[in-house]
Amino acid sequence: MTTSHWPLEAITQAALPWLPGFKAEVLPEVDSTNSELLRRARQGHTEPTLLVAEAQTAGRGRMGRTWQSAIQEPGRALTFSLGLPLAPADWSGLSLAVGLAVADSLHPDIRIKWPNDLWWEGRKLAGILIETAGTAQAAGRFVVIGIGINVLPLEGSAFSTPPAWLTAIDPALNAPAALLRLAAPLVRAVKAFERDGFAPLAERFNARDAFSGLDVKLSDGTEGRALGVGPSGALRVQTGAGLREIISSEVSVRPAP
Repeated sequence: MTTSHWPLEAITQAALPWLPGFKAEVLPEVDSTNSELLRRARQGHTEPTLLVAEAQTAGRGRMGRTWQSAIQEPGRALTFSLGLPLAPADWSGLSLAVGLAVADSLHPDIRIKWPNDLWWEGRKLAGILIETAGTAQAAGRFVVIGIGINVLPLEGSAFSTPPAWLTAIDPALNAPAALLRLAAPLVRAVKAFERDGFAPLAERFNARDAFSGLDVKLSDGTEGRALGVGPSGALRVQTGAGLREIISSEVSVRPAP
């Protein structure tokens, strides 16, 4: 796949009204699109940028995990990061707002697993990793929103549960087509989050919540029934000791056995 296959001009024109100075770029290979944009920000380059990698050599997921799709050949996954200065009154729920924007753009059957994964038919389709850096040049903080979406079936035996892939949902959605479909809605969603926070999105998120109403087990050993998220994006779990609101991104949630 070459840079000419990517609809960079169309993406740029759609995003510019929301992000003056926005640019879109494709790299044939990079360690991590998140890492690259953070390096640039620390060097003073804080213009809004969407950076796509045709191949990642050191892609990262939440809690320091390696993102397995990063080691597949180009075209099997869509990996990109959106970097921009952002100054919301409250950062709570940003990953949920991003997940909702991506799911809404791609397919009505995609569900969101709190706090940062997209699922289809009980299997992981995509992951989100959000990182920030303070810079002298940017108002607020420079935020980097990394997204990895499985486009084709992933090879290998490293998965306890084989992940989902996008072309099984919509055969027309190769990596460039998927990026064109979701890039501008993602930009709009992030800017709306900066202005309004997560609360206006809570009801829509709960309609896509993968675990709402199900018995779940948290990584800290807590068990209960998931009841969706509240206005701040906190996960609500009804436990034997009462209602608990989970706000830590260090806590993971799984369906109860």
